[in-house]
Formats: sequence, C-alpha cells, structure tokens
Amino acid sequence: MDTQALHAITRWLGEQHDAMVRLLAELVDIDSGSYDKAGVDAVGARLTRFFSEHGIEVSATPVAEFGDILRAETGDVRRDEDRHNILLLGHRDTVFPKGEASRRPFHIEDGRAYGPGVADMKAGLVMNAFVLAAFKRFAPHVPLVAMMTGDEEIGSNASRDFIFQEAKTARAVFNAEPGRASGNIVTGRKGSLSYRLDIAGKAAHSGVNFTEGVNAIAELGHKIVALHGLTRVEDGITVNVGLVSGGQTVNTTAPHASAQFEVRFVTNEQRDALSKAIEAIAATSSVPGTSMELVCRSSFLALVPTPGSEKIAESYFRTAREFGADLEGEYTGGCADSGFTASAGAPTICGVGPVGGKAHTADEYIELHTLSQRAQILAGTIDKVFAGS
Repeated sequence: MDTQALHAITRWLGEQHDAMVRLLAELVDIDSGSYDKAGVDAVGARLTRFFSEHGIEVSATPVAEFGDILRAETGDVRRDEDRHNILLLGHRDTVFPKGEASRRPFHIEDGRAYGPGVADMKAGLVMNAFVLAAFKRFAPHVPLVAMMTGDEEIGSNASRDFIFQEAKTARAVFNAEPGRASGNIVTGRKGSLSYRLDIAGKAAHSGVNFTEGVNAIAELGHKIVALHGLTRVEDGITVNVGLVSGGQTVNTTAPHASAQFEVRFVTNEQRDALSKAIEAIAATSSVPGTSMELVCRSSFLALVPTPGSEKIAESYFRTAREFGADLEGEYTGGCADSGFTASAGAPTICGVGPVGGKAHTADEYIELHTLSQRAQILAGTIDKVFAGS
C-alpha cells in the first residue's frame, strides 16, 4: 500500500470521530445479551446497513439459538489456506440482561462513554467497521475480513468452527476486545474449561433407614476437594467450584447433587492434562452406589505468544508511537476468541479496541478519544503487516 493511500486512510479515520460516536451510541442502546438472539441480530442489522452504505460485501450464517455470524470483506480476499487475509475479530453479544440499555443508555461524561457493552465490545465493532470502510475507500485491494459473532460471552460454541476456518487463511488477526485501562494491548490470555457435574445417589430416611441411602452430596464433597487439588497457582492453573446444589430435606440422604466449576490455564498442553485429570476424578467414586455425569459446557483455548504474533505486536507498538501512544503488551487471565485463532496457527494480538475498563459492570467505559485513535493505529499496523514490515 502506498504512502498516499495510508495517509488518506488515517486522515479520514481521524475525521470520523463524531460518526463513530453516533454509531456506537446506536449499538450500545440495543440490548444484545448472549441469549437475546433478536437483540444480537439487531446489532448485526445495524452493522450490515453501515457496511452496505460503504459498498462492503456482508454475509450472514444463520444460527438457531444465538446471534447469526456476520462476515464482511473487502479487497483481494482468498479462501485458500495460504495465510493471505487479515482478520478483524469481534463479537456482538454482551453479558447484560434485557432492559439494561433502557435503564442506563449510552452517555458521555468527562471524556468517557458509558453504557452496557460499550467497551466489551461494541466500541471495537465500530472501530473495525470504520477501518474496513476506510480501506474500501482508499486501498480497496488490501484483503480484509471482519467477523462478528454472537455468542462469545458464553464460550463461542456456535461460532468457533467458523473462527477456526477464517483463521486458517489469515496472515494476521486483530481481536478488537477493549484495550486495557493502562492503554496496553493484550498479547497473551489464559484459556478455560467450564463444566457441570451431576451426581445421583439414593434417598432414605436419615434416622430410620440411614444405611439404605446413598448420599450424593457426600460424593460431591470428595470431588470438590479433588478438583480444587488440581490448582497450581504458581503454574497459572486454577480450579474454582463456583456453584453447588443438591439434596432433598435435612432428614433425607441426598439423592442428587450438582456442581458447576471452571478451570483456567496458561497453555493448551495444560488444558489437555487437566481434561484427563478431571475425567478421572469424575469417574472415581468415594461413596459406593453413586453415579455421575460430567458435561463440558464451554471452553476457550489459550492465547500463547509466538514469534509471528510478537512481530505483529512490535509493528503495532511502532505504529502507536507514530500516533502519540506509548504502549506495550499485557497478559490477562480473561479468555477470548483470540485463543482460537492463535491455536489455529494465525499470528494474533488482542485488546486492540478502544481503551476501556470495568467491563461486565454498570461502570463499564471507554476513553472516547481512543475510538478514532485506535482505528488509525490498527490501519497503520495493517499496512505494515501487509508490507511485511
């Protein structure tokens, strides 16, 4: 891409601040919790209209229970596996319930924008949309793909195969999760596994027929101790049993018990070992007569830095300095779709969206001036990656 085109792109993006804020306000004021398919698709419809207005091709993959998967592209995009395209990743779902947008709509205060999902990650979606529009206008040959999924906050079960498919053709992936409150981007993330464990026992009167009963809660207690025993904080591995239930009455041996737990890890090798250990714990009974069912409800792969991702990060840092931002990479225990693209072999960096903080809370915000700034930095980095520098 020639210097004149890059200057035109970054200049145009700098002029779009007000338009970006208007689009962000519209998206934030649409409820789009992960289980609100209509809301997630409404966000998609607004983005589709934006892309159409800018002559950008958009396609939708229907998803029955969650938001459809949107894919926008511009430039010389290829569908083979030669690492040609540049993938801009984002999700349209939030963690907030229906009605949250009307209770606390988008608003601006002291240079910050607030509202449900403003940072995680509707600001990132706006940034990606305007970057595509800029390249369509001034550098239409650069192969850009924007993927906008609808179930990231609940594990991306419906969209992960499509993410893997796009990652196989990507020379670089930029995930527009919010930049850290420090201003930094994310260069490494933990992965996670989320399980439900159901245990069946046998009810009996705890005073009259105690020996005829089989206490599922007692079995669950053994399993909780064993599961927490897998925690190795020094290695970045944590196991947390966060929800438990069970029993019938205080004078009945518990005929059932359940637990939901989550595992966090640093490498995907740890993930494989933990999966086997958890399956072994589930299969071993300490209370005779109990039976159990273990279900993995969701999982994220870890974002592990590679030489390729480190090179892209360095390009991003250099570009950021050109736009007056001195930043670096951070590691976080949170999970994201960037773990899938990295695990598919695509050099990936994350947290390249506008700077924000307090995600998933009523105080979630972005630093408003970074909305167009991060779009300019992303565009400049894309230029460097496309040029091999």
